[in-house]
Parts: sequence; structure tokens; C-alpha cells
Amino acid sequence: MKFSTKKITLSDQKCEIRTMYQEHLSDIHTMRRKNDILLKSAFEEAFPDLLRFFFPETDSIFDLSHGFEFMDKELNELFPELERKGGSRFVDMLVKTYLKNGTEEWILIHLEIQGERTDNFAFRMFQYWYRIYDRFETDIIALAVFTGGKNQKRPNHFLKSFLGTEIRYKYNAYHILDHTEQQLLSMENPFALIILAAQKALLADKIPEQELGEQRLTIARALIQSKKYDNEQIRRFLYFLKTFLHIDNPKINIKFDQEIDILTKNKHAMGIIETIKMITLEEGKMDFVKSLLLDTDFDDQKIAALCKVEESEVKQLRQDLAL
Repeated sequence: MKFSTKKITLSDQKCEIRTMYQEHLSDIHTMRRKNDILLKSAFEEAFPDLLRFFFPETDSIFDLSHGFEFMDKELNELFPELERKGGSRFVDMLVKTYLKNGTEEWILIHLEIQGERTDNFAFRMFQYWYRIYDRFETDIIALAVFTGGKNQKRPNHFLKSFLGTEIRYKYNAYHILDHTEQQLLSMENPFALIILAAQKALLADKIPEQELGEQRLTIARALIQSKKYDNEQIRRFLYFLKTFLHIDNPKINIKFDQEIDILTKNKHAMGIIETIKMITLEEGKMDFVKSLLLDTDFDDQKIAALCKVEESEVKQLRQDLAL
């Protein structure tokens, strides 16, 4: 039997460590991107409560019975250069709402994801405003929601001044850490629990899974006991919660399922958790595929495995994007 006599040099070790680190960063980026999509979906699902959370006078101003129109297509058309540069609009929302006086009001919500620098953020918010206004000539409520750590910068205005000419653009800004856990749990608004889930997501790789599992259960209990949502909304929120605060440990997940069955008084095998498992992110799945195609150098096979779709679907979307 022959044994390799190849020496492993310090340079080889450094190269291997560097490769492992890059793969780790890639996995983190992928998970954050998936969480961004999930968070946007949760914002859309709970949009009336989102309005009430940020604007207490919502019920006296907005005609919530008229519904909402999510203007993703229009937002994409206004910023085609970001698609060409590999950017995405996944974490931006443009929503058409209606006031009680019968007029329309447009709301721009930008989620600034964890880890992204905010150096030009205020200018981007101003750019969004003037392009939307120039195209549609409508009033715009702008809201920036920051989801990074406690040291993340939180710009809330854009200022440009030269030789007596000045423009100042101010917008609403909120950071998910602006409220404490106790404050969020004490609120009657269920949207506060989405913010709380976003807070816990910051701790996902910093605390034991057992602790994260207990905190996930705390949020689920608060939602169910609030009795603010119907069964379908509860199912969708719990699916978001279980996917957003992902835990690999099967024992912790089984405990979560059992606790939910008790809270919902469901003693049948095909209970609410089984329904949750059947609810897939079909609406967001191909968005996630698109994000990975634009933002990573993953091959089609890896993207298909990550998103649990057919490789042929990935290849087709790659062709459609002309990548």
C-alpha cells in the first residue's frame, strides 16, 4: 500500500480555511436573502396591522375595506438598472391604498437588510420618491424599516445644498430594535409579533437552538392567544415563523408542533401543523430562485437543491433572464 508523501503547507491550509470561510459567508447570504423574502411576505400578509403599527391613526384615515394593491411590477419598471446590475426589488414594497375620502395614497416601504451598508441609503429613498412621483404624480408615504443589528446606521433624511439651492427629503424610519420584547408582546397589534420574530432572527446563530425554540414558541402562543387572526392567517403566520426562525433539531420542532396542537385544541393527526407543512412558498419560491441567479454564482443544480425546485425550472428562468 502506498501512502501519499505530499506535504500540506501553511499556504494550503490558509487556502482551505479561506475557501471554507467564503462558503460560510455564501450560506449566510443565501439564508438572509431567503429571510428577506419571507419577511416581505409577512409584511404583505399583515399589511392592515402594519399600517396600524406605524401609523396609529390608520383606521380613521385609510379605507381598509377597499383592500390594497401591491405594485411590484411598477416598482421594477422604475428601477430597471438594478436588475441589470444584479440587484433585486425583493425587499421593497410599493402599495396603493385608499383613503376614506376616496382618494388614493401610495406607500413605499423599504426593508434595509442586515449587513448592507447604508452609506447611500438616504439618496436611494429620495430617488425612489422622485421617480414614483414623476411617473404617477401621487402623494407618497415613505417608510424605511431597518432589520440589522443594534449598531446599524438608521438615516432618516436626505439633504443636498449648494449656493443657496437646497433640498431636504425626510421619511419615516424604524429599526426593529426600537421596541423591547416586553413592549412588543404587550401590544394588541399582531404585527408586533412579526417585528419580534425579526428581532429573534438576529440571535439565530448566537444562542442555543433550545433557547431559540422557546422564544419561537413564545411568539406563537402570543399570536394564537390574541385571537386577532382566523385559522388560515394563523396557519400562514406559523409557517412563516417556523421557516423564518429555522431550527434543525427535530426534537425541538416536534415540541413546537405538539405545543401548537394543544394551543389550537387540535387533537387530530392531520392538524394545523400538517396544514402548515402543506403550505409551501410557491409564490416566493421562484422569486428566491431568481434572487440566487442574480446575486450568486451558484450553478443550476445547487440552486434547485436549495429552493427545492426542478433543475429544468432553474435553467428556464436563467434563459428568461438572459444570464
